[in-house]
Amino acid sequence: MGMQLETQSGLDMGFSALRSAYQAGTTSPESVMADIRARAADYKDHNIWIHLLTETEQAVWLEGLKSKDMDTHPLWGIPFAIKDNIDLAGIPTTAGCDAFAYTPSASAQVVQQLIDAGAIPVGKTNLDQFATGLNGTRSPYGACHNSFHYDYISGGSSSGSAVAVALGLASFSLGTDTAGSGRVPACFNNLVGVKPSIGLLSATGLVPACRSLDCITIFAYNTDDANIALAAAEGFDEQDGYSRQNPFDNQARHYGLRTGPLTVGVIPAHQLKFFGDESYEKAYFETLALLKEQGFAFQEIDYAPFDEIAQLLYEGPWVSERYIATQPLIDENPEAIFPVVREIIAPGGKPPATALFKAQYRINDLKQICLAQMAKVDCLLTPTAGRHFTIAEMLAEPIKHNSELGYYTNFMNLIDLASIAVPTVMTDNDMPFGITLVGPTFSDRMLMSIANRIQQALPLNKGALEVVATPSNTTPVGNPKTIDVMVCGAHLAGQPLNWQLTERGATLKAKTTTATMYRMYALAGGPPLRPGLILDKDNGNAIDVEVWSVPTQHLGSFVAGIPAPLGIGKITLADGSQVAGFICEPYGIEDAQDITHFKGWRAYLASLE
Repeated sequence: MGMQLETQSGLDMGFSALRSAYQAGTTSPESVMADIRARAADYKDHNIWIHLLTETEQAVWLEGLKSKDMDTHPLWGIPFAIKDNIDLAGIPTTAGCDAFAYTPSASAQVVQQLIDAGAIPVGKTNLDQFATGLNGTRSPYGACHNSFHYDYISGGSSSGSAVAVALGLASFSLGTDTAGSGRVPACFNNLVGVKPSIGLLSATGLVPACRSLDCITIFAYNTDDANIALAAAEGFDEQDGYSRQNPFDNQARHYGLRTGPLTVGVIPAHQLKFFGDESYEKAYFETLALLKEQGFAFQEIDYAPFDEIAQLLYEGPWVSERYIATQPLIDENPEAIFPVVREIIAPGGKPPATALFKAQYRINDLKQICLAQMAKVDCLLTPTAGRHFTIAEMLAEPIKHNSELGYYTNFMNLIDLASIAVPTVMTDNDMPFGITLVGPTFSDRMLMSIANRIQQALPLNKGALEVVATPSNTTPVGNPKTIDVMVCGAHLAGQPLNWQLTERGATLKAKTTTATMYRMYALAGGPPLRPGLILDKDNGNAIDVEVWSVPTQHLGSFVAGIPAPLGIGKITLADGSQVAGFICEPYGIEDAQDITHFKGWRAYLASLE
């Protein structure tokens, strides 16, 4: 399901594949961008772009790569698309409305952080005007068409951002989400859609829809790519009044593969709504059945309080925030606004302050009920959307059907929840279906780790380009699916950091010893206490170690978390074979205790008891 999407030109747009191609010299960022521009012409009638960057406009960022080391820039040469309500320096921001357009001198903080990490902007994408809608048809630049079937909606408001990634015109993209705009398009286009906790990503440089609720979001092919982009994009911003420092810091940033028993909250059958879409209803229950086989247990929750909150988003006073964001146009040039968008926003100037306070009181009461239910499960699981409409159906009843699209999404930001949309199965008519995982504030990586597990369990076999998609744990033919890693201290089974292996799906392969050529030192600092292994062929000993098989796609994130003076190098085992394993830089043992005579970390720890 988390596919490695290959374009007609044979280019795999996944992060890992692109980086490998760059390292091998088989392509370059300049070639990738030229290929994207050429292929974008084939999808002109999909109305994906408001501004596709020219070669000249991209030159400054491509030139900047020459001074950046690929090893220290995780997004080096990775192309990304930007929803056109998010600023990119020197390129007009329209929010889907020419009369509103302006040209920013600086990029949004999130965009700049991604560029600093090596990512290359492809262009600004189409959207439901002023991010008002979940369907992708509310744009004067034309309805954005679905990547799988031209007659169906793309989902919105982040329509172009999702379709660009689904069709291989970007490796990831930025959207926004106030009511579901970073999730519904992911569902309809077979993508992972990350809706972070409010404030985790800066909103500086974002045209607000509802400023108190808005989130910048990420679309990607799989959770691995999404996590890399999220790590580069997140961070506190003192210029953004709604920005928040993640209180859990590194612990909350850990992403892996959630294993073991899981209990997820699900909506009772009588509260589910599929709005007449039998294929989506069937796909949902098929998803639950498949997840049950993978160790997921389900516990029903009462969805009524969540639904009541959701209805307040558009039927309550929060529409006033949308009015504030567009007030100059509403007051002075209302005809410049897309008719359906104007119909929704214009009444926003009428609700009195008393209506807002009453709504806030009610939401806080309902929030207590919702959070109490969620505390009893690992996460909440819902369909991302109940029905996939055709463009004709949406245009016939734009407000009614848009409201139906938000049945499972509108409540989340009003009660400060995190969520991730993840595709699961294809419907009987070969259209993508997906679910959304929901958790409390700053549970982002926990949800992504569960989504990763779902990706491993439910690999899809078709992508928007009608190529065979592969699970995110599949590597090119000839490359191993796992890599053996020797551990000798805090990562041993039962030790404090072993979870960093098990969360990534690593398994214990062998308990053995090194060849008699290593010395072990207890390093200064902690907790946790850590050893350092040093090669000493003349005065070494055999040291007790374990060999763990680590999934190849997770090795990079594991190694990235290893602090100096430790690192990974080649270790010779007792049988003469060599594996990757923990080593220590010589300077690290200056204040360390030589514990070689214990012949292993466990024996040393036992001596301390």
